[in-house]
Amino acid sequence: MRTVGLSLGMVLLCLLRVQAGDLGTAEPDIAGTWYITAMASDSESYFQNKDQLKMAMASIEVSGDGDLKVSFAIPAPGRCMKFESIYKPTGSPGEYYSSDRGNKTVRLVDTDGSSYMVVFATREKEGKTLHMLRLYSRTQWVRPKIKLLFKRLAKLNGFTDKTIWILPRQEECRLGEL
Repeated sequence: MRTVGLSLGMVLLCLLRVQAGDLGTAEPDIAGTWYITAMASDSESYFQNKDQLKMAMASIEVSGDGDLKVSFAIPAPGRCMKFESIYKPTGSPGEYYSSDRGNKTVRLVDTDGSSYMVVFATREKEGKTLHMLRLYSRTQWVRPKIKLLFKRLAKLNGFTDKTIWILPRQEECRLGEL
């Protein structure tokens, strides 16, 4: 039975990979302002601080050569962290790489092309590879159907209920001048 479950999981992951590949040809509209409304992570530091996490903001600009300039505003206890990263296409549809503050790769997993997107990220830190799945939304309010989709995708990517967070809204940390 365990083998059947594992096989089914692998088939679903392959289907998601094919779906993500198809997204690359659809040219979804990812430029603009986004809210990071949910996340799943295997990072111990995220797990230790999950009760303090709140929605973050991101602004994505797409350059003529396909690079992504991503500006973040991330609330942290007592401060608002703001920074930018440049992500370059890897050659795989929907996948980008950045060497800013650690080697990071992000891959578009799912999107409706306009109101939400799910992104899988890996980052090398202190000799470990950390994994994260994020739900980006154009608004701070996410439809329950999209939250369920995110949770399903998180579990298919190996995350558990304990490592999945729906982030509360916040108003104190916004994008602006960096």
